[in-house]
Amino acid sequence: MTVAWVLGSNGLLGSALCRALRRQGTALFSPGERFRWRNEPELAPQIGVAVQAFAARVDPAKRWEIYWAAGVGTMSSSEGDLASETRALSLLLGLIESEPRLIGTPGAVAFASSAGAIYAGSPANVISENTPPAPTTAYAREKLRQENLVRSFASANSRMAALLARLSTLYGPGQGLEKQQGLLAHIAHCVLRNQPVRIYVCFDTIRDYIASDDAAAAMIAALRAASEHPHVFTRIIASEQPTTIAEIIATFKRIARRAPRIITSASRLSGIYPRCVRFRSAAVEGNATLPRTSLLIGIAHVMAAERAALVRPQHRVQGP
Repeated sequence: MTVAWVLGSNGLLGSALCRALRRQGTALFSPGERFRWRNEPELAPQIGVAVQAFAARVDPAKRWEIYWAAGVGTMSSSEGDLASETRALSLLLGLIESEPRLIGTPGAVAFASSAGAIYAGSPANVISENTPPAPTTAYAREKLRQENLVRSFASANSRMAALLARLSTLYGPGQGLEKQQGLLAHIAHCVLRNQPVRIYVCFDTIRDYIASDDAAAAMIAALRAASEHPHVFTRIIASEQPTTIAEIIATFKRIARRAPRIITSASRLSGIYPRCVRFRSAAVEGNATLPRTSLLIGIAHVMAAERAALVRPQHRVQGP
């Protein structure tokens, strides 16, 4: 029996991971209290208590998985804000390593990061796992440091497997707007409220959008494939369907049956995003059997969730 702990379970990816794991019959662990990610002095003891409780759940199970989908940083975050996330991850891995009930049983750690950020400066036409990272922001550089922590942890413990999942642009129902990320959620929010949509990049900008449920399924499958022969495995998780901003707007027009009111302008963030992003994974484990949600269906789901929130206000996803 496998027991899984998803850190960041309230976020877009984390909640999708929880749904997918439950569907597969995996037992989920949840800490006794919600982590206070923005309060480092309080967060450290919370992580310590949670690791002990997780170890108590894992002991009879003889197998465990941890999915790191947490984080409050964005592409515009400062190095100081991002460093606290790195310290939290380092603390977690250190506590796992010092806990006999965890280190003595087969385990696996999956770490989620942003492929768009890590390869932002790459000149490659198509990006795969073989493409050298080319970070252009403090956010991307910190994500690479965090990946190295996970890599070192797994390499030092022969019974551990680790997945470094580099995800393309995630979207899905319930995506929060508080990070000023999530173009599709932003457009849906504005269209249904008849508000103007502010876009800070050119209409021919190309992105790879992947539905959060598809990304979660791919991440779980990749981690379990890596666990068969414990090692550290880097995987790009993307829809591999490049889409322009113009195509996104046209899809919203088709679903809403009216054109979004678009306002284009420059932003201090405009220059840090690459103009064209195309991903193609060089890995083959289970790739062909994973679900693929078309952008039309995915945007329809986002619109339906936003419409429900408008009619009957509900709690949005907030932070990790």
